[in-house]
Amino acid sequence: MLNKTKKQDYKTLTITNVITSTLARESLYALEIFAGPEIAVASTKAYVAQIAMLFILAYALSDKTIDIQYELSKTAQAMENFLLSDSHIRDLVVKYINTKHALYIGRGMDYATSLEAALKLKEISYIHTEGLAAGELKHGTIALIEDKTPVIAIISHESIILNTRSNLEETVSRGAIPIVITLESLKSKGDDIILEDVHPLLTPILTILPAQLIAYYAAYELGYDIDKPRNLAKSVTIE
Repeated sequence: MLNKTKKQDYKTLTITNVITSTLARESLYALEIFAGPEIAVASTKAYVAQIAMLFILAYALSDKTIDIQYELSKTAQAMENFLLSDSHIRDLVVKYINTKHALYIGRGMDYATSLEAALKLKEISYIHTEGLAAGELKHGTIALIEDKTPVIAIISHESIILNTRSNLEETVSRGAIPIVITLESLKSKGDDIILEDVHPLLTPILTILPAQLIAYYAAYELGYDIDKPRNLAKSVTIE
């Protein structure tokens, strides 16, 4: 696809963690994210770093009305604080993620995070997991809900909080086990994973962390190789 794009005289930029990769060499421009070697097949820190780099690119193209250094530093501190107090994630996994199926739901950017979160859980724990747009549940996908199906809701924006919580309640009424990942300013009684508030456009960097840990502990408890899941390769060399 890159070569086809180049043939149409479009300028190309590769954002990569491996500056010597084929994509980086073939692009007109290459931007390294400097996340360091990703040992595991399933990308975690490189995913987070790419979001940060895209945020920086968006800022460079914007009217620069925010203090980007402050916002990124605040987000980094929130990530570190969460990782220093993440012991309850394993307890949640042991208690609830012991099933063949699981769902992530979210709206807006939280839906995009749900897709990545579901991918991580399925690829290293082999638990069948789907990331779904919360607002689309009633259009068929709610049929996937079975008794004690874990449904993990990501809620990081005030404008959609009531909608997503309503969607989550719909799954609970059908027997699902709800798990909520949210921010301090949006929390409600009984929420499971509370994260510090950060700039709204940087929430995906923060909300993916507990999802990555859920996948990690799920695979660990099941005794699977976390770094080298079956049937996967670090680099895909065929179309």
